Amino acid sequence: MDLVNLQKSDGIATLILNRGKVNAINGDMVDQLKGHLQSLEVDREVKAIILTGSGKFFSFGFDIPEFLSFSREQFKDYLLNFTGLYTTLFRYPKPVVAALNGHTIAGGCMLALACDQRVMVTGKARIALNEIGFGASLLAGATEMLRFAVGNYNATQVLYSGALYSAEDALGLGLVHQVASEVDLMDMARQSAVEMGSKDLPAFTSIKNLLRGAIVEEMKRREDRSIDEFIDIWYSETTWANLQDIRIY
Repeated sequence: MDLVNLQKSDGIATLILNRGKVNAINGDMVDQLKGHLQSLEVDREVKAIILTGSGKFFSFGFDIPEFLSFSREQFKDYLLNFTGLYTTLFRYPKPVVAALNGHTIAGGCMLALACDQRVMVTGKARIALNEIGFGASLLAGATEMLRFAVGNYNATQVLYSGALYSAEDALGLGLVHQVASEVDLMDMARQSAVEMGSKDLPAFTSIKNLLRGAIVEEMKRREDRSIDEFIDIWYSETTWANLQDIRIY
């Protein structure tokens, strides 16, 4: 089953998350995203990528009900795979634009933060790293990507509050770069993708590495330890009880 749909048009590839109503992220979706990114990296016709979701959600984040049946070892394998995905996306050699078509929550927000540009739809959609609200911690890589996007002060506000931000509030924080109506979202995302994709690719990749390389090194240095801590808190009595009450469908 295709959990990530691929479309190509005039040098722009669009990857569409397509898993149920809320595009909850599981291992199969991670694997399919990784596979598409690997193929598109060597596709000379593709100059830039747009990442978006189907329906009214970009992504709710992790498929928590599915993970409730996982052992600690299985969940760690998933987290290693997921953090590998957002690290790949964060250092991807081609431009990637996130078109946030709806709610962009937790793990969905992490994927969006890994992109070069984020365009978010106005209205009811919210973006958040709200893990603290249900007693979960965060991952080192996600924290570093957030700091890169919004700075230390705003990152602290985002993570300590667990608040859900509108597109306009997210723009003010630096969580997103542009806001758009539902009608204009994909056109604006495509315009950004075309503009970045028109740059000389070796130059773009080099500059991206200069901007992000040290952050990637820090992400890798701290990630394994943060995963272990994330798992310890996830399986703690209080957090585990909170997770049982989360419904995503």
